[in-house]
Amino acid sequence: MNSLTCPWDPAKFFIISNNVPALFYYSHGVAVLAALILGAFLLYKKRDLSTIIFFAINILFSLWIFFDLIEWASNRIDAIYFFWVAMILVELLIYALALYLTNVFFKKTDISFLTKSALFILLLPVVVLLSTKYILTKTNSTTCVPTESKFIIYYSYGFEILMLLSIVFSYVRNIRVEKDGINKRKITLFTVGIITFLAAFSSGNIIGSFTEDWNIAQYGLFGMPIFIGFLVYIIVKFKAFNIKLLGAQALVVAQFAMIGSMFFFATSTTNIVLLSITLAGTAVMGWYLIRAVKLEVQRKEELQFMSDKLANANDQLRKLDNAKSEFISIASHQLRTPLTAIKGFVSLLLEGTYGDINPQAIGALNKVYQANDHLVQLVEDLLNISRIESGRMQYEFRAWKLEPIITELKDNFALMAKDNGLYLDVKLPTEPLPEIEMDGGKIREVISNLISNALKYTKKGGVTMRVEREPKLVRLTVSDTGIGVPADEIPYLFGKFSRGKDTTRLNATGTGLGLYVGREMIAAHHGKIWVESDGADRGSRFIIELPIKHQD
Repeated sequence: MNSLTCPWDPAKFFIISNNVPALFYYSHGVAVLAALILGAFLLYKKRDLSTIIFFAINILFSLWIFFDLIEWASNRIDAIYFFWVAMILVELLIYALALYLTNVFFKKTDISFLTKSALFILLLPVVVLLSTKYILTKTNSTTCVPTESKFIIYYSYGFEILMLLSIVFSYVRNIRVEKDGINKRKITLFTVGIITFLAAFSSGNIIGSFTEDWNIAQYGLFGMPIFIGFLVYIIVKFKAFNIKLLGAQALVVAQFAMIGSMFFFATSTTNIVLLSITLAGTAVMGWYLIRAVKLEVQRKEELQFMSDKLANANDQLRKLDNAKSEFISIASHQLRTPLTAIKGFVSLLLEGTYGDINPQAIGALNKVYQANDHLVQLVEDLLNISRIESGRMQYEFRAWKLEPIITELKDNFALMAKDNGLYLDVKLPTEPLPEIEMDGGKIREVISNLISNALKYTKKGGVTMRVEREPKLVRLTVSDTGIGVPADEIPYLFGKFSRGKDTTRLNATGTGLGLYVGREMIAAHHGKIWVESDGADRGSRFIIELPIKHQD
C-alpha cells in the first residue's frame, strides 16, 4: 500500500500542493488562527477548567485542520488513509469536549464521574476499531478518497448528533433554573455559538460522507470563527472568564488574519508587496490601538477602585451618622426628665410655693430658669433631628385653624418682647382663613422658633407677624428690625448647626438647629420656608408658605 501514489506531485512541507485549492488554505487558516489565538489568550489570562477544556478543543481542531490539509496535499495513499482515520477520532473528541465545556461553563463546576465514564464508553468502540475495516473499507486509487464504512458513518454522526442534543438539553435545563438575566443571555449566546460551530462542522462532513463531494465540507470550518465571535462578544459584553481588553485585541487580530490570508490568492509581485505594506501598517496601527485601549481600561479600573473606596467610606460614615443619631436620641431622652424636673421646681420656688425667697436669689433663680429653658429647647431640637434623620418623625395631619396658633404665640412672647423694649404685632387677614391640613403642634414649634429668634436678634423696634391668604396656600411672614442677614450667609442659614456670623454678638447660646428642624418640618407639610433681608442691620423676613390641601 505504501507504494501506491495519487496522480499529483508530492506535497511540500506536508501541506503545500497544487492539488489544494487556495480557498482551502483560507478556510483552514482563518479557522486555526481564530481558535489558537483565543484559546492561548484565555489560558494565559485565566487558567481554570473551562479555559483548559477550550484550549484542548482548539488544539484538537487545529490537528484536524492540519490532518485535513495533509490529506489534500499528500500523494501517498497510506498517509491519506492514516490521517483520515486520525481525523475521525479527533472529530469525535472535539464533540465530547464541546459537551464537557458547555456543562462547565453553565455550572462553573466539573462534570460528574458518571458523565465522564459515559463519554469514554461511547468513544471506546471507535478507538478499538481504528485500524480495522470497520472504519475505512478501501481507498480509490484514482481520486485518492477513502471509503468510510457504514458503521463509522452512522456511529460517528450519531455520536455527534447525540452530543448536540445533550448540549441543547443542558441549555434548557440550566436556563429554566437561572434567575439572573445577564447569566441567561451569556448562556444563550454561548449555546448558539457552540451549536453553530458543531452544526456547521457536522453538516460539511455528513454531506461529504454521503455524496463523496468533500469540497463543500470546507465551508463547515467557518463555524469555528463564528463561535469565536460569540465568545469574544460574551467576554467583552459580560466580562466572561474575567477577561478585559479583548475587544480591541480581537479586532486587530481579525484584521491581521484576514489581510494575511489574502496572500494565498496573490499571484503577482505587486500584489504581494502591497499586501505586505498593508499588513505592516495594520500591525503598527493595531499596536497603537491596543495600547490606547489598555490605558483607557487602566484608567477605568482606577476610577472604579476609587469609586468603590468612596462608596465604602460613605457606608462607614452613614453607619457612624446613624450611631451618632442613636446616641443623641438616647442621651436627649435621658436629659429631658431631669431638666423638666428642674424647670418645675424652679418655677415653684419663683411662685413662692416654698416660702419667701431673697430678692437676690430670685434674680439667680430667673437665670437658672432661662438657662434650663434653653437646655430644654436644645434637647428638643436634638430629638427632632434624630427623628428626622432616622425617619422616625411622626406627623398628625388634620384640619387646623392657623389664627389661634398665632394669637397664642403672641400672648406667650408678649412678656419677652416687653422686657426687651420691643413691640410684637400680629396682622391677620380681614376674612377668616380656611382650615389647613397640617400638624398644628409642629407648625406651632416652627413659628415659635422664628419669633424667638426675631426677638433675640433685635435691639430696637420689634417683630411683626403677617398672615396672607393665596388661592391655594397661606403665607406667614415673621419680620423684624434686627441685625439682618448678609446676602452671602442666606444660602447656608437653614443648614444644620449653621448660624450667622453676627448672631453671637447678641445671643451666644444659639445652636443653629432650630432653622434646620423648621425647614424639614415645613418640607414634610409640602410647604416652603425661606429668608429675605436687605442686608446687615436692616432687619429680616422669614416667610412660610403652607398649602391648604396637600397635593399627592
